[in-house]
Formats: sequence, C-alpha cells, structure tokens
Amino acid sequence: MAQFSFVPTGGTGELAEDVRELFEELAAGLRPDQRAVSGECHPTLDVLETDDTVEVVVDVSGVPPEALRVLFRAGVLIVAGEKAPAAPTGPRTFHLVEREFGRFARAVRLSGAFDPQNGSAMLRDGELTIVLPKLVERRGRAHRIAVTTAADRPA
Repeated sequence: MAQFSFVPTGGTGELAEDVRELFEELAAGLRPDQRAVSGECHPTLDVLETDDTVEVVVDVSGVPPEALRVLFRAGVLIVAGEKAPAAPTGPRTFHLVEREFGRFARAVRLSGAFDPQNGSAMLRDGELTIVLPKLVERRGRAHRIAVTTAADRPA
C-alpha cells in the first residue's frame, strides 16, 4: 500500500522552484481574460488507490485545461493552475461571495514506485483526475548476479 502526505506549498527549495516555473509558464501562455488579477485559490482534492494505480482527483470547476499544469518529480505530485473570475457583464452588487479565484498549487507526496511516463490527467465535469500507474514492486525478489573473474573485465 502506498503512503501519502500533503506537502506545504512553501516547502523545499526544489519544490518551490518547480511551482514558480509552473506559474511562469501559465502566465506566459494564458490570455488576459484567463488570468486572475489577484487572490489565491485552494481547490480540494482526494487521493485514491487501486491495485494498479494511485488517483488524485482535484476540484477545479471553472478552470480551463490550458490553465492547469501537472508535474511529478521525486515522489511529489504538483497540480498548479489559475482560476480567473468571470468577466463582468455590467454593473452588479454582490451579496455573498464564497467562490475562490486566483493561482493555486497543491502538492502531494506519494511513496512507492510509479510510472509517470504512462500517467494521465483528464479534466471532466470540473474535476481533474490524475492517474499514476504503479510499478511492480521489485524489492524482495531474488536477482541473480553473474560471477566473473578479473580476466573477464576489460582493461
């Protein structure tokens, strides 16, 4: 069974650098109407495990796929994005504001062996589902090691 822990967004230097690069990539690639002027968003997520995969499901309602980035490095899955508010359609008065807008980065540390090359990220009905296939556990298996002599080795 895999182990999971949440990683604070202000975590280690390498993680912080990855998040910074993802935000720079988003800023360079999004149209102005897709950018959030300010604010920070905190989308909720679930981590599920099956026999063959680990799945992370993130609530990203209102976030288009081009405003999302997913990165897996050194056992940490990072989901970064930007949720822009809807463009105003004229004068209006807000009576209640609960929805969050802005940039976000969520990080989850996953222990175990995964195959990110065959992973996937699918956005559907406001949920981003990231699937990481598990690699077959190789620890505990016997591995033969050939015995050679010094004469067998190249000089």
